[in-house]
Amino acid sequence: MNDQATHPTVDVRHEAVAPRRVARLDRAEALRLLGTVTLGRIVFTQHALPAVRPVNHLMDGEDVIVRLHDGATLASLVAPPDAPGIVVAYEADVIDPDTHVGWSVVVTGYAHRVTDDADLARFAARLRPWAHHPAMNAALRIRPDLVTGLRLTP
Repeated sequence: MNDQATHPTVDVRHEAVAPRRVARLDRAEALRLLGTVTLGRIVFTQHALPAVRPVNHLMDGEDVIVRLHDGATLASLVAPPDAPGIVVAYEADVIDPDTHVGWSVVVTGYAHRVTDDADLARFAARLRPWAHHPAMNAALRIRPDLVTGLRLTP
């Protein structure tokens, strides 16, 4: 089998980029930046191993809201009623691939299914799926306990 036919060539740039400075973001600035993008990655445990899925999100105050639909892996993240939730991490960033300038934010906290019909309707109006799925029938609310962020500057 011809590997070139199945694996496209990637243009790798070896140009030198000046060293970048890293500045820590405070909680408020990190959450503000998270609210400026809609794409991120949720990290959770699946079969006792770490798993990562790209998802779209919105901010509801300090909480991160992620759309769910039946049959999705994330829809299985359900905590027992007496539990504080399922521990997840959520990461989003904007880093320019050429200049290496930008920011990255990680939120770690407990995730709960959204059960309030009014909240679900409000979130469904704002969260658009990437692929065709039935109507949004569930959402996940991540309450951040730990918020870390960094900004890369020249």
